[in-house]
Amino acid sequence: MGLKAVHFGGGNIGRGFVAEKLHIAGYEVVFVDVMDSIIEQLQKTKEYTVTEIGGEGEKVNKINNYRAINSKTHETDVVDEIASADLVTCAVGPNILKFIAPVIGKAIDKRSVSKPIAVIACENAIGATDTLAGFIKDSKNTPQDRLSSIHDRARFANSAIDRIVPGQDPNAGLNVKIESFYEWVVDKTPFAEHGHPEVSAIKWVDDLNPYIERKLFTVNTGHAAAAYYGYARGKHTIHESLQDTEINKFVYDCLGETSHLIVKKHGISVEEQKAYVEKIVKRISNPYLEDVVERVGRAPLRKLSRKERFIGPASQLAESGDKIDALLGAVEQAFTFLDVEGDEESAELSKIMKSTGAKEVVGKVCGLEESHPLFKSIVPIVEKVQKGLK
Repeated sequence: MGLKAVHFGGGNIGRGFVAEKLHIAGYEVVFVDVMDSIIEQLQKTKEYTVTEIGGEGEKVNKINNYRAINSKTHETDVVDEIASADLVTCAVGPNILKFIAPVIGKAIDKRSVSKPIAVIACENAIGATDTLAGFIKDSKNTPQDRLSSIHDRARFANSAIDRIVPGQDPNAGLNVKIESFYEWVVDKTPFAEHGHPEVSAIKWVDDLNPYIERKLFTVNTGHAAAAYYGYARGKHTIHESLQDTEINKFVYDCLGETSHLIVKKHGISVEEQKAYVEKIVKRISNPYLEDVVERVGRAPLRKLSRKERFIGPASQLAESGDKIDALLGAVEQAFTFLDVEGDEESAELSKIMKSTGAKEVVGKVCGLEESHPLFKSIVPIVEKVQKGLK
């Protein structure tokens, strides 16, 4: 019997990154989603393409050997697939993890295969697999008398993923356009004596934290800063934003501050981090990605939250008394990303900013206590933006 992976989420990251790499590694991929249109397309189409875009041109990969199941209407089938699979992955968004946990919990409990299934959440969030595992182990999803032995049936490994998926052509169907560069790093320690799944695209490491924070505080911080500054100045794409010398400097200044944290905290050399920053800025500047600022900036509530790309590094730097001026500038731009068409979070942020006092906004949106040293720096930023809304 061949290798099988069950993947939750039929979106662009699911089809264009996770499933692509699993397919190349020899897995049959079973897509699971609740979106009727995506599942129907996958069921009717036996092959789609992933076009990788880089400075050296384009490369097209054909993806096949997959099936698709709608978990809304065929949950029992999903349980059976997971019960006999080697690997479960997901790319559904951090807020959706609690909704996929029940079916995964049922399937894990049903497993009788000797080797535990590997569970890897591929989300743009720190500790996403731990979050998913917490939901799975909840008494609503796993019988409590089975918790002590769940380790025999499943192993949960956190991951860090990095790949830019730009806006897609309107008539692309299932085909995905994606940058050629990628990084998929996974903690290998949970697998111990069983060994980790064989996926050549994955870099298996003993300590994931340096990779997670380096990626989040460099790629995501730089990308979002370019988007918010660009949006405020009427730029269309990230490439256009970074062609603006002032925005370019703002972004580099942000990454200078986060680099200071990364070097100090994780022991990465100054030279290595500087080279990484240059590589990242070159990547996100790629004109062929046609990466629109509204797409990159969407979901500002999540991006302004406590452990995310701005408040995460700024809070740690503030705790040690280090410089955070550039990050505060980016935070201000993010707070002005309001009522953007098609982005529910920007509309919600707008409501919060118009109806809530500055201190409450900082607590609610950024997750900071008044006693935290960063709190007093964010409050005047919120007050300034609120004043401009009147």
